[in-house]
Amino acid sequence: MLVIPFILSKKPAGTRGFPAGHYLVPDTNAFLNGIDLFEQKSGFYDVIVLQTVLEEVRNRSLPMYSRLVALTRSGDKHFYVFFNDFRLETYIVREPGETINDRNDRAVRRAVSWYGEHLQQAFKTNKKLKDAPTIIMLSDDRENLRKAKAENLTACTLADYVSGLDDADRLLDMISMFHKGQEGKGSVAERLYPDYFTMSKMMTGIKSGTLHQGIFNVSPYNYLEGSVHAPAFDKSLLLLGRENSNRAVSGDVVVVEVLPQSEWKAPSTKIIEEESLNKDGNAEIEDGDDEAVVTELERRALQEEVKKIRDKSTEGRSQPTARVVGIIKRNWRQYVGHVDNSSTSAASQGRKQQTVFLIPMDKRIPKIRLRTRQAEELLGKRVLVTIDEWNQDSRYPMGHFVRSLGDLESKGAETEALLLEYDVQYRPFPKAVLDCLPREGHDWKVPTNLDVSGWRGRKDLRDLLVCSIDPVGCQDIDDALHARPLPNGNFEVGVHIADVSHFVKPNNAMDSEASVRGTTVYLVDKRIDMLPVLLGTDLCSLKPYVERYAFSTVWEITKNAEVVSSFFTKSVIRSREAFSYEQAQLRIDDKSQNDDLTQGMRTLLMLSKKLRQKRMDAGALNLASPEVRVETESETSDPVDVKTKQLLDTNSLVEEFMLLANISVAGKIYESFPQTALLRRHAPPPRSNFEELANQLKVKRGLSLRAETSKALAESLDACTDPKEPFFNTLVRIMVTRCMMSAEYFCSGTQSYLDFRHYGLASEIYTHFTSPIRRYADLVAHRQLAAAIEYEQLDLSLHSKPKLEEVCKNINVRHRNAQMAGRASIEYYVGQALKGRVVDEEGFAMKIFSNGFVIFVPRFGIEGLIRLRDLGNPEPVGVFDAEEYVLTVSGSVQAKVELFQKVVVRISDVKEESTGKRKIKLELLNG
Repeated sequence: MLVIPFILSKKPAGTRGFPAGHYLVPDTNAFLNGIDLFEQKSGFYDVIVLQTVLEEVRNRSLPMYSRLVALTRSGDKHFYVFFNDFRLETYIVREPGETINDRNDRAVRRAVSWYGEHLQQAFKTNKKLKDAPTIIMLSDDRENLRKAKAENLTACTLADYVSGLDDADRLLDMISMFHKGQEGKGSVAERLYPDYFTMSKMMTGIKSGTLHQGIFNVSPYNYLEGSVHAPAFDKSLLLLGRENSNRAVSGDVVVVEVLPQSEWKAPSTKIIEEESLNKDGNAEIEDGDDEAVVTELERRALQEEVKKIRDKSTEGRSQPTARVVGIIKRNWRQYVGHVDNSSTSAASQGRKQQTVFLIPMDKRIPKIRLRTRQAEELLGKRVLVTIDEWNQDSRYPMGHFVRSLGDLESKGAETEALLLEYDVQYRPFPKAVLDCLPREGHDWKVPTNLDVSGWRGRKDLRDLLVCSIDPVGCQDIDDALHARPLPNGNFEVGVHIADVSHFVKPNNAMDSEASVRGTTVYLVDKRIDMLPVLLGTDLCSLKPYVERYAFSTVWEITKNAEVVSSFFTKSVIRSREAFSYEQAQLRIDDKSQNDDLTQGMRTLLMLSKKLRQKRMDAGALNLASPEVRVETESETSDPVDVKTKQLLDTNSLVEEFMLLANISVAGKIYESFPQTALLRRHAPPPRSNFEELANQLKVKRGLSLRAETSKALAESLDACTDPKEPFFNTLVRIMVTRCMMSAEYFCSGTQSYLDFRHYGLASEIYTHFTSPIRRYADLVAHRQLAAAIEYEQLDLSLHSKPKLEEVCKNINVRHRNAQMAGRASIEYYVGQALKGRVVDEEGFAMKIFSNGFVIFVPRFGIEGLIRLRDLGNPEPVGVFDAEEYVLTVSGSVQAKVELFQKVVVRISDVKEESTGKRKIKLELLNG
């Protein structure tokens, strides 16, 4: 008799409670409460994921669903999806009056019952098999467990199951506290926070304009001040204090009610940090027991801020204030932090569970209460946690432990921490993705036979003198260029981009993984690739001296950089050289070099300068950001020095032709797919974004900042100079950059053509095409361009506006996260490079508060906060002139600091107590 082999393990592992082996069938809340457990390698193998449960998880939480799907694809943990609703024996019909939740619970029990019977029958039929494994239903739903046991099914809670595992103490800490928090709560508990409005009341209020929806953000300088941007208001709505924030966490989508105009105020001018007000808090205080939503110190700080409502110095600067009345969507994620040493109980003996505070690395996130049996072991560690709930009777949210990342300040733990903080997908590529790679591996070559399918529709451009110009050490070479003179006096110029779409086909495992990752992330010491290294650094990379598939954009351009014509084609090229920016600049400047390749590079440089001037004349912005390069030791990656990035003409050369290619491709794909072209836009910033900076420049320098158009802004930026201080103009450009809106990917059918415009580039239409190895958006543009030139048909998924909107939503988030992770990596390595050193450097005052100021240090591209209490002991007195942006310090220290003022600071390093991170410490030497 033919026996179908097991998809699950033939001999599943046993536990103390189930020594003969078992298979797990979790219900929905088991996954929602314990997804972190199921991802552990120390347990939770052979899991049957029911179709009913998978769909319910998807409806409840898309991030949780994605994690569960990843488990079903991993292979090594044996998570098997069973389509119980498509099988006659396990399909059930919803009964009259039965809720959907009750129907789904019954479906889970029915599947568990059938699976047990099915296994028993299979083992009886095959005499070689011994006792059948036990089918265990996991649930934290009391009623579901009661009914399961009444039906003689083996069922238990997550906690009961975990208690039988070898690593029970650690694993028990990972169970969500949400379901536990609902037990034993009486109505007598004091409510610290107001009730949320019902969803129907919120929707009615939003529709009528009495309520407003937006994303809640917390000030990085004042944890008691939040803001929400509402389209109906020019300025953001301010939310002052815990009660008005009403359990919102930075990033949540909230609904707010605007407070009476008499309570409107100007943004805070005071630095307020939680560690200075609420140090040594007691995590063990039970919810509602002697706990106030606002501590006495917080109340005093709030009262000082509220007094400013009627302060003459804030007249004309007040903003609407509001309070949170409900949450539309929690954007809670996993958070990295460290256990507050002062919150642990020294008297705790053994493995007794206790409540401690987790202080997140992100200062905008409130402290998180954790129940743990391993408090002592977690001290001094980077810890990953998840928020489970935030009830009305608790000042802080409640969460649970996920895992320890390692010791504070260790390179491995800190790097993994920043990857987790910015949700970077850094796990190794699964086998299903690697199976999509060419079987030849690194031996793959462009076919020599021009009749094979790979050559179909391609132009042979191997005779062109193509080269690439990239940063030193670049391995994932996306782009290459060429230029040559034409008989009519014009030039042929080509931008050749790696043909990633030849290797990554729509909807396969590699494409799905790339779409989730969205972008390659560049850290100081490593690169987290969007695509497997075989493609990114070899088969797709336009390395020199080898033939590679490319997607080429070729123009005929006049000597005045006017585009006469253009065409797009799939091609085969052979790069002649891979230059660094510095090498290319030296080659161009070396007058003894007059070969055709060098002449082509000189032509590209000449044309790029004219293209740049045309963009500037059209109103393109030349902004700035603090960019430094961390030099590391080659073997250990330990930082040895920090240097400011030097931009050469060759940097601009590449940039101009990449911009031209992106603009050209954008026009072509929009012409072919007016409803579904993937484009990139940069919305003009509201004028209110520049009001504060414009006033600062007017007051301190007598300068005008006009922002009605990008051209007006560009011209006024050019005029913002200080003859005595060359860096002042760069400082202003950095500050203007922070007033800008973020550029974003979008589907063309979702915006009017007027809203396509890229404000910063002064371009009517734009997309990303030139970096498909490292950006998923570019890969989509390649597929659309290939269809536009009739090289191949467009996949149906790229004809779907809703699907493209989802793609855009994800890659916008991934793009921003990658940028922030890169900056955080630089910040960490700058701190490590300065560890143990003391350096005196020039800096500039970027922001003035009533009790401190922010100094920007160009040499290291860093900015640091200097508080009054940092200046001397006892803390000196500060008098803040809000109209003139001046802080005058007296008492133990005499100083006067003005906005934009150049100062000298002493830079050292210190371990920041509040976040556990090593930070730069600035000490004012003159002011």
